[in-house]
Amino acid sequence: MGACDQYTSQPEYWDKVEQLVGAKASTLRLILPEVFLETEKEEEVIASIKKTMPQYLSNGVLVPQKPGFIAVDRKTHVCPTRKGLMVALDLERYDYNKGSKTLIRATEGTILARLPPRVRVREAAMVELPHIMVLIDDPKKTVIEPLFERGLPKCYDFDMQCNGGHITGYTVDDPLLIEQVSSNLAALADPATFREKYQVQDSDVLLFAMGDGNHSFATAKLHWEKTKAAAADKEAIMSHPARYALVELENIHDPGLIFEPIHRLVFNVDWAHMLPAMQTFFAAQGSTVSYASSGSLKTALETANAAPATTHAMAMISASGYGVLSVEKPTLNLVVGTLQTFLDDYLKNNSAAKIDYVHGDEVMAELGTKPSNLGFYLPAIDKFTFFRSIVLDGALPRKTFSMGEADEKRFYVETRKIVA
Repeated sequence: MGACDQYTSQPEYWDKVEQLVGAKASTLRLILPEVFLETEKEEEVIASIKKTMPQYLSNGVLVPQKPGFIAVDRKTHVCPTRKGLMVALDLERYDYNKGSKTLIRATEGTILARLPPRVRVREAAMVELPHIMVLIDDPKKTVIEPLFERGLPKCYDFDMQCNGGHITGYTVDDPLLIEQVSSNLAALADPATFREKYQVQDSDVLLFAMGDGNHSFATAKLHWEKTKAAAADKEAIMSHPARYALVELENIHDPGLIFEPIHRLVFNVDWAHMLPAMQTFFAAQGSTVSYASSGSLKTALETANAAPATTHAMAMISASGYGVLSVEKPTLNLVVGTLQTFLDDYLKNNSAAKIDYVHGDEVMAELGTKPSNLGFYLPAIDKFTFFRSIVLDGALPRKTFSMGEADEKRFYVETRKIVA
């Protein structure tokens, strides 16, 4: 089952999944797809999750495993292999607030308004299902990759629905292999190694950087803090399973890991109204805004990519066709930051306008040409400078990047009990 935060503007995808699943056991019955947020189905789905989890635990749908890790090999339509490792991370070592310097660190801004529905699900949940992917910067490939040379036993191996590709999981329960993973992670977190790698002097070590699922991990953190605060025995609670969150670790140097941009799609807007508002907004910052029509997406992207370093340019799509928006002398470093600061302000002052964060050019082409819709194409960021950017500059603007398109996201396969 694919990630709950995908296809939020495409309810037909979730209708198709519902038809495929039917009456069969599925992780679909254990998640709240965000397409249902703030709809009449939200509470209905949450109630169903609360009912289904204990059933799956008692009737053998969810099968207990030995303590250890699961090494994951994912094949998608764009890459033959992408390797990962299922582990539980300590939420005591994470803080999603701006300016955090914890060992586990948010890489994008956390939208607190997105947490309450997820917290309601987790508070009543017996198990967690992660679509969270967390990155490590391991250029010598010491942590994850060596496990796939050990002839590990398979724990699952199957094709996934809706163009999701194929996934194979391997059991890692040998104490020597577990120690190997732990010691190699500790080596990456060595302060002297960290300072030399990123050419910094007085920066706290960043070992784990959030890739996908930032808000799910933040939800786990918020739930843990509530659980901890409510506990009578403050020492005993530190051993509670809710202290940890299950994630897939991925090496940012894995060739199968592709950073995709996340585009902006704005609904219920008129470009004739938005453009002057944008010009006024950026003029107050000393920047100049211009727009030029373009004959095709290819031409618009080429024009945007050829913009000088002193200009943030991006391709656009609307019912009128394609174009290029340019902001000269921007005050921020990233194109996505320049656009998002304006959109945040515009949406605050225009209540009818709504925004969605879209993965993939096909969805943009389908929805961006509809009347009263506007789409902004954003560039991908360089994954090889990603960690250093987080270390030096802190979290990126929210929804800056995506690790692959929607059908390349982590599917729900593994679960972990979060109740004592």
